[in-house]
Amino acid sequence: MQVASGVEMLEISANIMGETTVIHPTIIWDEQHVVLVDTGYPGQLDIIRKAMAQAGIPIERLTTIILTHQDIDHIGCLPAIMNEFPHNRIEVLANEIERPYIQGDKLLIKFAHALSQIDSWPEEQRTKLKPVFENPPKGRVDRTLQDGEVLPYCGGLTVINTPGHTPGHISLYHQASQTLIAGDAMFIVDGKLALPDPKTTIDMEAAEESVKKIQEYDYKQMICYHGGLYIRS
Repeated sequence: MQVASGVEMLEISANIMGETTVIHPTIIWDEQHVVLVDTGYPGQLDIIRKAMAQAGIPIERLTTIILTHQDIDHIGCLPAIMNEFPHNRIEVLANEIERPYIQGDKLLIKFAHALSQIDSWPEEQRTKLKPVFENPPKGRVDRTLQDGEVLPYCGGLTVINTPGHTPGHISLYHQASQTLIAGDAMFIVDGKLALPDPKTTIDMEAAEESVKKIQEYDYKQMICYHGGLYIRS
């Protein structure tokens, strides 16, 4: 779904534990750059490839990946993309706090918590999920991002530190289209903006402060990874 000139919100379905969920990676592009914000779950490379092709943006044009944070539904296809295009110089960007988790130097925070409780899970669930939790997808991060930094892509992308859901979560503001890419800093529930789920958020107090920070931006629309497009009234 093209939400503005040079901004495409993808709609990617996944079956997670028997339930269908929809996530919304974002593509931002101009003549020189194609930026993918978040990479979906593991195993979704072909789905992302087809969605980009339908939007008229071949995945072979990809120049930059920006990861809002470390969760598996955001970093899942990073290694597959990098393996698919080893000779393309795709730059991967993320917050400094998230970098060691994305690269596999540290275990994903929520996976480490799950593993601490996994012995109490049903055997079938434990057998299926333990290998995933112990060996999540990982890939290099070429450069870390600073709060307020303006990236020179596609009319300008402002980095917004929005911790809470994870310690180093970031959001992005696309100046040219006044589009705010929230990642998991905000959700859309029943057509309304909502805080991230406390069950999957590391620090709710910080998350609430991040929402206040986001609302200071003069955005016309917001893309939430879970929920899709919100038009500001």
